[in-house]
Amino acid sequence: MSPLPPPGEGPVRPVSVSLHEGTIAALKARTGKRGMSAYVEALIQRQLERDRLRELIEDAEAKNGRVDQAAVDAKRAILRGNAADSANAA
Repeated sequence: MSPLPPPGEGPVRPVSVSLHEGTIAALKARTGKRGMSAYVEALIQRQLERDRLRELIEDAEAKNGRVDQAAVDAKRAILRGNAADSANAA
C-alpha cells in the first residue's frame, strides 16, 4: 500500500459532509456555488496546520517546560511592528 499524500496534494475526490443550513448559506454568500470546495479545502488545511503546531508546542513544553509569556508577548510585538511594545524583547 502506498503512503497517503500530505494535505493539499493527491487526486481530488468528492466527499459528503453535513453542515447547518445557516453555515451553508454563509458559505455560498462568501464563495458562490463554485468556490465552496476550494474554500473548505483551505479551511481544513489551515486547521490541520494549527492542530499540528499545537501538538509541536505541547511536545516542546513537555520536554522544556512552559514558555515565558512575557517573552512571547515581546516577540509577538516585534512581529506585529509594535516597536514601543517590543523594547524588552531582545
